[in-house]
Amino acid sequence: MVQIMISDFVSGIVAGLAVAMPIGAVGSYLVGLGARERMSVATAAALGVASVDGGYAIIAGLGGAGLQALLIAATAYLTWAAAIILAAVATRTVQLAISRFRGDGGAVAGLRKLTPARAYLNLAALTALNPATVITFAAVVIGRSAGAAHSSWSAVALFAIGAFVASACWQLLLTGGGSLLGRLLRGRRAQLGISVCSALLMLALAIGLLLS
Repeated sequence: MVQIMISDFVSGIVAGLAVAMPIGAVGSYLVGLGARERMSVATAAALGVASVDGGYAIIAGLGGAGLQALLIAATAYLTWAAAIILAAVATRTVQLAISRFRGDGGAVAGLRKLTPARAYLNLAALTALNPATVITFAAVVIGRSAGAAHSSWSAVALFAIGAFVASACWQLLLTGGGSLLGRLLRGRRAQLGISVCSALLMLALAIGLLLS
């Protein structure tokens, strides 16, 4: 029994890392966020990503071929939604960066300061719509449906907890690296450069999603 529980937890860790470690739109944004925002905001954003990964892990743990087909069918719609959100976030990032560079504290008309709660919700939404996340967990669904001999609530919970822990550790590592970069580049021009580069990368990723 204990071995089965450990196996479920480890399987969740592997699934969480498989989703989290490839640096794509979400990972790139977290690095930039860590470099230009205070740690509480970056940490909340990282936990928003991990929360969605844990939620998808619950779906994967419940499994089912029909569920896998549904997830794959939804990727076309999610691709467009993710691209639009990435473009919007990139635009807002540049606007806030320019505002801070000019020294008006980011209080441009229509722009609100990024709070931990808002960062959590923004990244949770972006992760939930990220096609890479959906496709990876759809593959996990296939594997668990084909090979799992048990699917109790405890097994699903351990699998989801493992995925959440693995994802959270990786996302916090990304934001920590971004924070270190931000400390090394503390000038206003450097911060503006980081924000603009982050925004351009997000725009490129958005275009890449639509062209893939």
